[in-house]
Amino acid sequence: MTEVLIAGGGPVGMVLAAELALLGVGTTVLEPNLSTVDVPKAGTLHARTVQSLARRGYLRADAGHPPGARVTSRFHFAGLSGLDISGPATEGTPIVGLSQADLERHAEARARRLGATIHRGHRLTAAGQDADGAHATVLGPGGEYRISARYLVGADGARGVTREAAGFTAETQGPTIAALLGAVRLLDPAHAPAGWHRTERGWFVGNPNPYGHSRVITFDFTGPHPDRRAPLTLDELSATADRIVGRPVPMTDAVFLSRFSDYSRLVTEYRRGRVLLAGDAAHVHFPVGGQGLNLGVQDAVNLGWKLAAVLRGADESLLDTYHAERHPVAARVVHNTRAQLALMNPDPAVDPLRDLVTELLGLEPVRRHLGDMISDQEIDGFLPNASLRVNGRTTTIAELLWPGRPLLVVLDDGARPPDLPGVEVVHATATHPLPWASALIRPDGYLAWSAPSGVRDTEGLSAAAHRWFGTKAESGTGLCGHDVRAR
Repeated sequence: MTEVLIAGGGPVGMVLAAELALLGVGTTVLEPNLSTVDVPKAGTLHARTVQSLARRGYLRADAGHPPGARVTSRFHFAGLSGLDISGPATEGTPIVGLSQADLERHAEARARRLGATIHRGHRLTAAGQDADGAHATVLGPGGEYRISARYLVGADGARGVTREAAGFTAETQGPTIAALLGAVRLLDPAHAPAGWHRTERGWFVGNPNPYGHSRVITFDFTGPHPDRRAPLTLDELSATADRIVGRPVPMTDAVFLSRFSDYSRLVTEYRRGRVLLAGDAAHVHFPVGGQGLNLGVQDAVNLGWKLAAVLRGADESLLDTYHAERHPVAARVVHNTRAQLALMNPDPAVDPLRDLVTELLGLEPVRRHLGDMISDQEIDGFLPNASLRVNGRTTTIAELLWPGRPLLVVLDDGARPPDLPGVEVVHATATHPLPWASALIRPDGYLAWSAPSGVRDTEGLSAAAHRWFGTKAESGTGLCGHDVRAR
């Protein structure tokens, strides 16, 4: 019996597989597609996702900046310019352009290298569970077969079968608009609208590429698609673009065409016994601001180490913190994308509201609040990257977390820590002053416990280590700190 079966690969399933394999968990992925599918969507990684991936070495963070220094990237809110997304300079740029296909390729290569089994061309068709584990029926190139696992994770997207097969319930909101997406060759790219372009008839979003295919999106607010699954044609996309822009936007040679809407769905629980959901299988929302991919990747980074800890002896209640931490974040995204949709309504009656929001975007506290919301930096407890000296060489918090294990950092003025099985203990010197002398850090980068200089208490550190990682201090002395509870 495999330990974890992941239904659906994609960037979320592959990142999760890599997380589990890194920690020695026997992992099998069922991915219906024979190869990675390149689609012209989800190409923005926001700050907290960038920071999370830096803690596994997918991206590099530069901690050689003074504390408090920040880096800012320009973004938009509901198509309105003026939004800043900023983050600590020690984390690098707060926005990284990386397609979901490229992220999937990187994560799959890592998962395979670490020992995960990836079955492409295999699709989960049914699932169930009992006290011993989860069971799935799979359709593969050789026909139908059954497979069992200690845990099943549904990362099979919005239309995957894991959610319904395992009996998950959800809160939904029906579609109100019709959106089209295409990768096409623009015949006059120099005169095609670039960026977010609003008229009284809707929105046109264009990324003109004079040397190849361009991404084109239209938003029609007159009502939802009559048939959401009807094949989209180039003629329909072209006619819709012409109507919304108010003049011809000639295009040809479509290599990708798709419909979408503002339909939203959020499962009421992320875990049912031995089955858990991640990514679009758990949450679907209006895809404005590129938040969906980021939600899913952070689901994977949050869940991976917890599953590994439970499989290695931690209390199964640790898996309940996955729902407690990730469900509110998804609910927040569903809510803010609905707010952005309301602002995007092209009806002139909404113009006063748009004018007011544009004015508010001129205020730094507003930009900071909205930027942190869009980039998930409003989630408390993430330990900022810091430069440290360890055994005579300079390293960072992010680099020390690459192995994916719990980490206890003890600075020069920190007390001698207790013995914590399964926790990596690092003695370091801080390059810049830090607000703690010892810090227990979760594998996903969030602070589990910290302590100031000079105060000792084995029980505080032991309790935090046991709560999060299923381990207890065996000997020695620790520090009196505080256990950071689930956000």
